[in-house]
Amino acid sequence: MTQTIAPRVRTLVLLLLATAGLLLTTAGPASAHAALTGSDPQQGVVVDKAPDQVSLTFSEQVALSNDSLRVLDPKGKAVQQGKPFEVGGTTYGVKVHSGLPDGTYTVTYQVVSADSHPVSGAFTFSVGAPSVTSVSVSGETAGGGVVGWLYGFGRYLSYAGFIVLVGGGAFVLACWQRGAGVRPMQRFVVGGWLTLTSATLLLLLLRGSYTGSGKVADIFDLDLLGNVLQTKAGAALVSRLLLLAAAALFISVLFGAYDKREAEEKRDLTFGLAIGGTVVAAGLAASWAMAEHASVGLQPGIAMPVDVLHLLAVATWLGGLSALLVALYRSQTPIESAAVRRFSQVAFGSVVALVATGVYQSWRQLGSWSAFTGTRYGQLLLVKIGLVAVLVGIAYISRRWTAQLADTVVRPGKRAPQKERVAANASGSAKGGKSAKEAVGAEDSGAAKKDGGGKQTGGAKKAAGANGDGSKRAAQLARQQAAMDTARQKRTRDADPHRFGLRRSVLAEAGVAVVLLAVTTVLTQTEPGRTEEEAKAAKAAASSSSSSSSAQAGSGAVTLDMSFDTGGTDGKGVVTVDVDPARVGGNEMHVYVQRPNGRAFDIPEVKVALTLEAKKIGPLAITPDHITTGHWSASNVQIPMAGDWKIAVTVRTSDIDQTTVSKNAQIG
Repeated sequence: MTQTIAPRVRTLVLLLLATAGLLLTTAGPASAHAALTGSDPQQGVVVDKAPDQVSLTFSEQVALSNDSLRVLDPKGKAVQQGKPFEVGGTTYGVKVHSGLPDGTYTVTYQVVSADSHPVSGAFTFSVGAPSVTSVSVSGETAGGGVVGWLYGFGRYLSYAGFIVLVGGGAFVLACWQRGAGVRPMQRFVVGGWLTLTSATLLLLLLRGSYTGSGKVADIFDLDLLGNVLQTKAGAALVSRLLLLAAAALFISVLFGAYDKREAEEKRDLTFGLAIGGTVVAAGLAASWAMAEHASVGLQPGIAMPVDVLHLLAVATWLGGLSALLVALYRSQTPIESAAVRRFSQVAFGSVVALVATGVYQSWRQLGSWSAFTGTRYGQLLLVKIGLVAVLVGIAYISRRWTAQLADTVVRPGKRAPQKERVAANASGSAKGGKSAKEAVGAEDSGAAKKDGGGKQTGGAKKAAGANGDGSKRAAQLARQQAAMDTARQKRTRDADPHRFGLRRSVLAEAGVAVVLLAVTTVLTQTEPGRTEEEAKAAKAAASSSSSSSSAQAGSGAVTLDMSFDTGGTDGKGVVTVDVDPARVGGNEMHVYVQRPNGRAFDIPEVKVALTLEAKKIGPLAITPDHITTGHWSASNVQIPMAGDWKIAVTVRTSDIDQTTVSKNAQIG
């Protein structure tokens, strides 16, 4: 039965890893965790006089570099001068050359938000009158490309390594102390340490390029690496490496001196290892909390300890679950039912802590019920909650198997009765067409080797005593005995149907956990729902204030924002129509198309129609000219009569996907 399950296990694991990889590769570049909430000059505005500086306001503080803010003229030439500077609060600016000629100027920005994620974008404004510009900003996305994908994969590996290292160590200390001497368990925990260490080094190398140019060639730029070490994220990664050195000492003691101690001596050492391991694990978790979502925003003093507890609960549950899977499938030493029951209790406590801390984190990052469905962060969080619910359901089934589990420990050194030995050989012949001796011979060829004291072991010693120079015969007998013992252990272990059911349910839990980890990794790279909604509200307030002040000044300019959804790929966004001065006669019209996150993007076609239904005039068709990314303009738009005009905009996002949205505006 075990032999038939193994290929299925490998296939399932590969499928789950592929699913996790798909989630990571389709996540796209990291979303902006600091959102642009305003600018001066404002996006799309036409000013009479060239400004002395351009300033941008974000939803939180950001880190600047020399090239963070750029202003480009219609030919793509930079017209900013000096380095970007902080104006005050969350507003940052850059000086521009005096006496800029008329035309459309493009402002690009690439900064790093306070929670360590890169933020980029662009917008345009015009001096005197709009003009055609050669600047294209459609490809300017921070954290994208090959470097962005590698960075996301490195984050996934770092979370996985942390979970395996901390959860595996906790499982051995708290639940199955005999596991300290089990080779597969040792490899499992050491593998977690190696994975976390390698991923941390990879993230440290990628960090400079990830938040800057995004070029693969910049990964090994030592100047960039030096700059990274001076940032909060760089300090967190270096701290993690130092803590991993302490974790290496913990592992060497756990699988070295600890395993060789007697029961009395183990008790004190267990306490010391538990205290030291908890401190190291909490420090590793804090290296995430101090540099990411928990460190900024609402209640950081509470959020960071809660985040540390949340990560420790995840690692204890999922890492311990993976360790149990290794014990059930890979270990030749059957795990006792008491150890499984202890883990069941530990896992229950971890789930309680996970739910409590998760509720707080969800409230902090979302802020409203509507953010669950209205923001990408909320939608991903719903997926994560669903996966956790599935995990808890499978865990309940596992607890039922655990309650019925019987101990099936085979004591080493005891020979099975004659009937069992014959059955073991028969089982080996029936399953593989060979005897157990032949089947395991290649694997256990070292069984007849001498031990550290120079004496031959087990069956080899007996065979050599009975047969003068029968070293060959001794080796054969040793392999045969090892094969019989292995076959007997597997047969005895698998004879318990409850143990077999537990193995399957734990495997299912681990499979869901792999996908859950991928969703969590994407979630940490997504703009929190609270930030997204606050940025939208700030933009709406700024737009309303601008429209109001323009009306009071007598210009009468009208700005209309309309959300659209064509139903196709990349079909959601916001179209903004500016009509200036919104009076009878000639008018300037500007149309802007943005994604829901505020980033400008191009679509195949934009058309506008004006209708005065009260006088049955129209529709008057207008086809604006494309100016730059996400910006269309039409000059001398003639409006023949004052009244409540319906302004309808048709947006086409593909060959077949289009929609028309409309709003009314008072003209004249």
